Amino acid sequence: MDKFKKEIAQKISKVIDIPEQEIESYIEVPKESTKGDYAFPCFRLAKELKKAPPLIAQEISEKLQIKESTIEKIEVVGGYINFFINKVELAKQILANFSNQGEYGSSKKGKDKNVVIDYSAPNIAKPFHIGHLRTTAIGGALYNIYKYLGYNAIGLNYLGDYGTQFGKLIEGYKRWGEEYNIDENPINELMEIYIRINKLCKEDEKVLEACRENFKKLEDGDPYCIELWEKFKKVSIKEFQKVYDLLGSKFDSWDGEATIAPKAKEIIKILEENGTITESQGAKIVDLENEGINTPCMIQKSDGSTTYASRDLAAIMHRAKTYDFDKALYVTSYEQVLHFKQVFVVAKHLGIDEKYVKGLEHVSYGMVMLPTGKMSTREGKIIKIEDLLEESINRAEATIALKNPNLENRKELAKKVGIGAVIFNILATSTVKDIIFDWDAALNFQGETGPYVQYTYVRTQSVLEKAGYIPEIAEIKFEKLTDEYSQGVLKLIYKFEEILEQVTEKEEPSILTRYLLDLAKAYSSFYNENKIIGEDEEIQNSRIYLTRATGEVLKIGAKLLGIQMPEKM
Repeated sequence: MDKFKKEIAQKISKVIDIPEQEIESYIEVPKESTKGDYAFPCFRLAKELKKAPPLIAQEISEKLQIKESTIEKIEVVGGYINFFINKVELAKQILANFSNQGEYGSSKKGKDKNVVIDYSAPNIAKPFHIGHLRTTAIGGALYNIYKYLGYNAIGLNYLGDYGTQFGKLIEGYKRWGEEYNIDENPINELMEIYIRINKLCKEDEKVLEACRENFKKLEDGDPYCIELWEKFKKVSIKEFQKVYDLLGSKFDSWDGEATIAPKAKEIIKILEENGTITESQGAKIVDLENEGINTPCMIQKSDGSTTYASRDLAAIMHRAKTYDFDKALYVTSYEQVLHFKQVFVVAKHLGIDEKYVKGLEHVSYGMVMLPTGKMSTREGKIIKIEDLLEESINRAEATIALKNPNLENRKELAKKVGIGAVIFNILATSTVKDIIFDWDAALNFQGETGPYVQYTYVRTQSVLEKAGYIPEIAEIKFEKLTDEYSQGVLKLIYKFEEILEQVTEKEEPSILTRYLLDLAKAYSSFYNENKIIGEDEEIQNSRIYLTRATGEVLKIGAKLLGIQMPEKM
């Protein structure tokens, strides 16, 4: 919570008799520090008060009763009232809070609220490629941040372990299984079968029909099809876990589509009984034209098998009953925007509580592409995440060896830097944008990158190590931190909790990556312009304490993104 903004809103509310919460929503943070720390625009009041905004601003400012201990000064500029926070009070409040709080920026905002996050969800029997890295990184960051803000976050790895593709894979294995060594190199071998059967399906409609029949048999419990499916799933999860171990990813549930699929028939029955379903060419659909969606939602195929939509609707009902969620986030690519629009609209007809329908949210993200174009599992144009991470670690180690050849634990350090570089690169881009994956950009150790943030953290630890102590808060003279560079760092530290809240409001981890870069840059300026360890003990104590606070926030922020901080680089 921003205490300064709240106090300003309280004072203004008393003057103009507008609810404090409404006033608080109007208050802005100017981009230029010369215009104050907070600004209240009076333009919205012009029509109601029938006065010009500059006159309104002047009249309000004259009536405000602000303590100088909190607000240093007020300026009226045009239709704005600009507030300048007392620099000593700012330093005192931030660092005193920092010393008293176990995990800086954490809160109980989400107490008793359940947030279900469906992310990662790789497909069984297919390589875990960099297209899956984005959902895994975004979902993992949101999971961590929601938990940090006091929510009961539940991470679901809703495995793609069902669907027509398994009918294809079963058909391919029937035909050529003896040609491939599934046990020795499972994912690569299964992918080869998948690519080969897809090619054949394009050439022969009868083969495609046989694949569809296999999937129907799988749904109906055919022993042979189930045996193959279970084998594919077992070897796939074993390979996926290698990637999750590298990324540090954890999930509360691994139940995939196969767990939910049997419940889909209950969904079809509910929708039939309430008259939502209509038939079209043997299939069962829900017409959504009245909802502004021209494409109908297919609930059951003409051969009687379920669809992604019916299974996702069954999952919504299952999650509502199991987790009583306030929010249910689906972290998938924007290619599924229409699918989730359809599913969320149809969910209104399931008879579940309205709060569950309102809580459904699709966190869509852009595709990860190669410089040569979009990836395709069917055509074999992919980069596997495991290969990507290993390459990143190797490159990081080579760079570290050049810069600091005598550094101990170089391999462990390279792992933190290499993996951190990839995660930061993936999360630094706004979720709605596509990413063209480029090795040089992902592994650049200069500029706006993960390694730069890590290096800044290492610098804070180096300062603390050189000082040899961390002073008590009682020893800090806050008036020693009123210079431009100290204030720049302090104001960013003050915003940390607000930044985390913004991430959850917009479901956008790039807000946090941007913040960490800004904090790292601000500390670099502070470090370059101020002598931290010097002759004046009061200044030294204050700057050491600010350094410690900066390091902690950088470390916490990086951890929430899924990135570990090295102690040396």
